[in-house]
Amino acid sequence: MKLAKMDLSSLVAIAHSDGHLQLLLNRGEELELMQISAPVEAFEGLQRLNSLITETAALPTVEEPIAMLPVSSSMAYAIGYDSDEKILQIEFHSGATYQYAGVDQETWEDFSTTDFLGNFFNEEIKGQYECDRLNLDTFDDNDFFCEK
Repeated sequence: MKLAKMDLSSLVAIAHSDGHLQLLLNRGEELELMQISAPVEAFEGLQRLNSLITETAALPTVEEPIAMLPVSSSMAYAIGYDSDEKILQIEFHSGATYQYAGVDQETWEDFSTTDFLGNFFNEEIKGQYECDRLNLDTFDDNDFFCEK
C-alpha cells in the first residue's frame, strides 16, 4: 500500500454520474468542475470521509478553566466563578476542588467579598446547590463539601 498526503481544502462538492466522479473545486476567483473516471464506490468513500471529518469537527471544544482568586481562609485557598454558566468553583485546603451549579451573580459577589468565607459557605452554599467534585485523585474520599 502506498500512502499519499492530500490537501482537499479546495474541494467544494462532489457528485457521481455515468462512471465519472465530478469534483467542484474552488480556484480562488472561480469554480472549476473536474471529471475523473471512477466507480461509484469512490464517490461513496469520499462521502464517508466527509461524514467522519464532519463528526470530528462537531466534537465539543475544551472549556476554558474558571479563573481562580486566592483567598485568605482556613477553609479554601482559591475561589472562582463563571458568570455565563453560573458555576462557583472552590479549591479547598484538603486538595479537593468542587463546582456548585446555579449560583447567581449576587451570591457570588457576597461570597467573594465576605470576611467569613467558611461561615458563608456553610450557611449559603453547602447543600444548597448541585455539586460536582472535579479532582477525584485527591485524598478526600467523601463528599463533605456537598452535603448539608
